[in-house]
Amino acid sequence: MSTIAREPVTEPEFDPNRDRYWDPRDLEAELQRTFHICHDCRMCVTYCGSFPILFDHIDREVDAGRAQSVETLGADVVRQVSDHCWQCKLCYIKCPYTPDEGARELLDFPRLMAREKAQRARREGVPLVDRILGEPRLIGWLGSGMAAAPTNFVNASRLARRAMEATAGISADFPLPPLAAKPFARWFRAHQPAPGAGVRGQVVLFATCYGEYNFPEVAQAAVQVLEHNGYEVIAPEEIDCCGMPNLDGGDVDAARAKMRRNVDRLLPHVRDGALVVTPGPTCGYTMKKEWPVYLGTADAQEVAGATRDLMEFLDGLRKAGELEEDFESGLGVVAYHAACHLRAQKVATPGARLLAALPDTEVRIVERCSAVDGTWGMKAEYYEEGVRYAKRLARALEPEDEPPDVIVTDCSLAGQRILEQNRRAALHPIVALARAYGLDGGGARSSSPVEHQEAEDETGRRE
Repeated sequence: MSTIAREPVTEPEFDPNRDRYWDPRDLEAELQRTFHICHDCRMCVTYCGSFPILFDHIDREVDAGRAQSVETLGADVVRQVSDHCWQCKLCYIKCPYTPDEGARELLDFPRLMAREKAQRARREGVPLVDRILGEPRLIGWLGSGMAAAPTNFVNASRLARRAMEATAGISADFPLPPLAAKPFARWFRAHQPAPGAGVRGQVVLFATCYGEYNFPEVAQAAVQVLEHNGYEVIAPEEIDCCGMPNLDGGDVDAARAKMRRNVDRLLPHVRDGALVVTPGPTCGYTMKKEWPVYLGTADAQEVAGATRDLMEFLDGLRKAGELEEDFESGLGVVAYHAACHLRAQKVATPGARLLAALPDTEVRIVERCSAVDGTWGMKAEYYEEGVRYAKRLARALEPEDEPPDVIVTDCSLAGQRILEQNRRAALHPIVALARAYGLDGGGARSSSPVEHQEAEDETGRRE
């Protein structure tokens, strides 16, 4: 019987503003305690690669009589376990031993993996692939606009992608998000607000890096739907990345710098009474859950408290009977991918609830991870492993006996995985909602969402 105690002597340290967070001995003790409990439980073995790697190693050591539990766990195994963590947070949601469950064990596996990676990055430096993938806003700024056509051409070239994989470690096979010829900020500057925008107040749109430079139709649809429901939209151009891509590589300093800039820019709007809405589940999770922890300030907490997922905000209007319901069309059968970071916010699937309220619409929720998870699935080292996990999502989205009319996901990167695996373009729920209103194309009446989906699916098949 292992002598490792299940209950911590002191509360686990997950605050990077405290010296103990950076203490390697304290980290080692918490890794051993957590891994010991996880090995006894094994509930999360199918979630990602971290748990099979961990359990297989411990089982071999125990079967060989060299250990009773995690006593012989080496740094190489810890590195593998940490590197295979997707930071999807699903293990935390399901775990019965967390603070949220009132358990005495106080486990938080994702934060522990983030702490391990942060210490390693401080000790060894941030790998090149993580430094590159940690800057989606800079990449978007450099590659969009007039540079979009040549950038997309290069990204479509197998030769160029192979060179990129060899030098930067970004998989040549992962479908990189396209760069937009007309970024969202440029569209917004020329946009004329809809009549009645502002009668219900203001909201601040945190468009996200991908909403700004890669999928501006998502941010545009957000503006159109919010204005249609009586809100004036503020879209500050000086907003930075949320910081999560830096955290994926353990670069705490870079993440905190971006978080601090964002809090400084959003706080005046929040104090004026505006809520902040974002169409990106990962950004929403980071803003709500990580900014207060990594910054440790009352200002960060104030902004976090005023932040809502975009579909969460609109679903709140629906529940209050305040959502405009002048829809022109339905969606038919919708396969709705439940983004991991929405579930991590514990708001479930507000986009699915909204779409289910449309006429002639049936929503089927699919709770399978895309195994992209920020930047992890883009890395050449893990690409094939990610595809193996993603195939479960692909099969669940399109059962052979009854394929859906429309595939929907809140996560833009999951949409890229769906495009790759299913050869179908996935809509963000705000885009589907805008089309159901007939708002597609800056307020002009549009064809049905299903017709749009069919056109985009054909484009995906050609690609």
